[in-house]
Amino acid sequence: MSNIDLITLKQRLREFADARDWNQFHSPKNLTMALSVEVAEIVEHFQWLTEEQSDNLPQKKLDEVEAELADTFIYLIRLADKLDIDLIDATVRKIAVNEQKYPVDKARGNARKYTELDE
Repeated sequence: MSNIDLITLKQRLREFADARDWNQFHSPKNLTMALSVEVAEIVEHFQWLTEEQSDNLPQKKLDEVEAELADTFIYLIRLADKLDIDLIDATVRKIAVNEQKYPVDKARGNARKYTELDE
């Protein structure tokens, strides 16, 4: 990971949008829709690949996925900024919730949903 922090990225993205007068378009609704489109563009790169192929992307394809991941991250940061959500704090709290939902002794080695772990 880079040394740049989330606060710096958020500020840089604010300045980028401000300079272009794009905040008028960056409502939570629009940012959510844009985020969804970018995620779909990531999915498109993996559609029809085998598991092995998806683990071993050629460099050109990997570069394209990298660009789509960056687009997705940008929209996610902008959306969280607009909603005044601290992504780091929210993520730490969500990991704690997931640790409770998916205890190691029940979840290790399977992909069942937490509601199905006792079955």
